[in-house]
Amino acid sequence: MTLTATPPASDFSSLKARAQEVLHQVFGFEDFRPLQGEVVDALVSGNDALVLMPTGGGKSLCYQVPAIVRPGVGVVISPLIALMQDQVAALNQLGVRAAFLNSTLWPEEARDIENALVRGELDLLYCAPERLLQPRMQQLLQEAPISLFAIDEAHCVSQWGHDFREDYLGLDMLEREFPQAPRIALTATADERTRKEIAERLHLQQARHFISSFDRPNIQYRITQKDNANKQLLAFIKEEHQGDSGIVYCMSRNKVEATADMLAKQGYVALPYHAGLPAETRAANQERFLREDGVIIVATIAFGMGIDKPDVRFVAHLDLPKSIEAYYQETGRAGRDGAPSNAWMVYGLQDVIKLRQMLESSPGSEHFKRVERQKLDAMLGLCEVTSCRRKALLRYFGDDLEQPCGNCDTCIEPPQTWDGTVAVQKALSCVFRTGQRFGVTYLIDVLRGSENERVLSQGHDKVSTYGIGQELSTQQWKSVFRQLVAGGYLQADAEGYGALSLTEICRPLLKGEETVWLRRDPETKRKTKSGGGSAKRAIVIEDQAAWDTLRAKRKELADEQGVPPYVIFHDTTLLEMLERRPKSLDEMGEVNGIGAAKLEKYGQAFLEVIASME
Repeated sequence: MTLTATPPASDFSSLKARAQEVLHQVFGFEDFRPLQGEVVDALVSGNDALVLMPTGGGKSLCYQVPAIVRPGVGVVISPLIALMQDQVAALNQLGVRAAFLNSTLWPEEARDIENALVRGELDLLYCAPERLLQPRMQQLLQEAPISLFAIDEAHCVSQWGHDFREDYLGLDMLEREFPQAPRIALTATADERTRKEIAERLHLQQARHFISSFDRPNIQYRITQKDNANKQLLAFIKEEHQGDSGIVYCMSRNKVEATADMLAKQGYVALPYHAGLPAETRAANQERFLREDGVIIVATIAFGMGIDKPDVRFVAHLDLPKSIEAYYQETGRAGRDGAPSNAWMVYGLQDVIKLRQMLESSPGSEHFKRVERQKLDAMLGLCEVTSCRRKALLRYFGDDLEQPCGNCDTCIEPPQTWDGTVAVQKALSCVFRTGQRFGVTYLIDVLRGSENERVLSQGHDKVSTYGIGQELSTQQWKSVFRQLVAGGYLQADAEGYGALSLTEICRPLLKGEETVWLRRDPETKRKTKSGGGSAKRAIVIEDQAAWDTLRAKRKELADEQGVPPYVIFHDTTLLEMLERRPKSLDEMGEVNGIGAAKLEKYGQAFLEVIASME
């Protein structure tokens, strides 16, 4: 596809008009989303920008359109090879001159791209920060016409962040070495402290900040207590996501492999992904996830950053994330296409104890531990909140939601609370009377008056708290202890044995100076709906046969070109095609997501498929 000539750089009004033209002709969209147009105008005018936009909010367009419009090549610093390859493949489909430089290229391929860069024959070039910092690469960039620099996943520069990458610290050189090129830093995950750190470390204090709402209204957030996690996960997938692509996060490598194996035995295409697997196995599993429909990846946090797959219908957590930032970023990989999706999690007392033990036994400084404690406390607060979960999540990022969302578990089925003051006093007294040396299971045995050999041998059938808690079931006592640990009233030993001890803040509770209201967990005998209310089916298809036919054609075209199906068309584009049933190329061109290049390449093929449905 031939793009019209770029106007002179000084003619900013002409460049802005050109940006709207590129949006329509190249990307197939009529209008920019909220904030996108303002960011594009700033970059087109040669100004720097710091952009916070949720995953799926359209961050890429913010730099791709200006890079096409402005003279020269836009250099995109991206942390992952998978992201580079995905975005370049998608841009090439649109007729955009895009390439990447990374370790997957043969030397002669890399030389060809370097020559095209210097000659100004590229619109966009993707590279990793470590390559950008190499003297040879900087020399090439000095010889090339540069339209802008885009620093993707900019939160990686934060040393307190969950994805810190040391190479990002060197990107402050861009201001010194390329003062004429505007810079844009983009991330989906940053609280106020991290935003300030990004601006300072990348010398973007004078840049205009564009902060979009962090809300992802298409995602339903659901968190419930853990009670046979495998059984809960199977029920969740079977009832709501049969045949869908999804990601399941686990804390350990062993659990990743065991969960993937369990799902595979139940007939699902489930593949493991963690840092302990051979690189070729990780690459192959990721490739299948990107290119095939209905694949479930079971992974540690090693998987996900930069994954551009738009039709992930669910993200499940079988263990508690360490922070709200991590939770938000991981759940944000669901529903990038804007269609209904689920963020589902089970968590329990052992998760809390394990994370606290890992934190306290880590070699980090006391300042580091203090920051991490605050982050974990905020995550636990999100889990135990009884009001709108989405409001609590957004509040953490300084984003205010005026009304309850109506699309999280606590809105769909508001949790009950109860006056747990007496139960809490019994639990804390039991911890004290038994010497602050035992874990939850043992403490519950004492409270419920168990006559097992261990309790009797320790002589704890003689303490005043023995048998005083028979009014609550074992599960109910687990809930009490979980909420006490989550609230910081009890702490687990750092040696890994799970023994609980009292903290200073529990004194007012023991003295009866405070009243405690606890969340009442749903009874486990109820059919599991994971924290209240099952989500609607992600995409409602009225004509399943027609939908399958369109997807089959998309898969056929994708396989021919060796690209993931969503690079051809997103599900949302196919859905609109299914609803409109266009009968001509002009009508096909009105479908969102179909620009001139894709209309020329695929329009007729899909028109024939639609005609065959009549």
